[in-house]
Amino acid sequence: MRHRKHTFKIGRTSAHRRAMLANAVCSLIEHGRITTTLVKAKEIRRVADKAVTQAKKGTLHARRLVIADLHQVDKVGKLFSEIAPKYKERQGGYTRIIKLGRRLGDAAEMCLIEFVEDDATAAARGKIRKEAKKTVPETTAAPAEPEAPAEPEAEAAAPEAEAPAEAEAEAAAPEAEAPAEAPAETETETTKTEA
Repeated sequence: MRHRKHTFKIGRTSAHRRAMLANAVCSLIEHGRITTTLVKAKEIRRVADKAVTQAKKGTLHARRLVIADLHQVDKVGKLFSEIAPKYKERQGGYTRIIKLGRRLGDAAEMCLIEFVEDDATAAARGKIRKEAKKTVPETTAAPAEPEAPAEPEAEAAAPEAEAPAEAEAEAAAPEAEAPAEAPAETETETTKTEA
């Protein structure tokens, strides 16, 4: 029975597994997020959270312990100087796993593992998204014809107002059709040159 055995073997020897996890955590530190299988991500989370907890201490002894696990001094330096200070008040749970679905070739369950953002970064990202939504131009439909014009002057003004709108619509229609025809011509030209 495998009761109380919490390590995923991932089909590798212990040395290969440790090396793979160290490289994956270093990639996570470098890029901030990586895509991997779900089982690997769960093990990466375990190693990464322990490394961040050690990095929060900031001592030389903690730095040497993390270097012994990860083997890449430059990534450990980034962990201690940039990543750990963000999580000074956080008591664990420094990473997030987002499921992406299954991989096409072997149907392995894929996921994205990333560092959790602090509140200031999340608020700034939310502001940017809100501003982006505001700047997107909304398309409005042309106003419908008036149901019952009250004055004859309004009737005379309506055809004049509709005429420029119709002219713009007719001018836009050939422009929209022209790009659709252009690729068709290039395809026939390429087939002629190939033959």
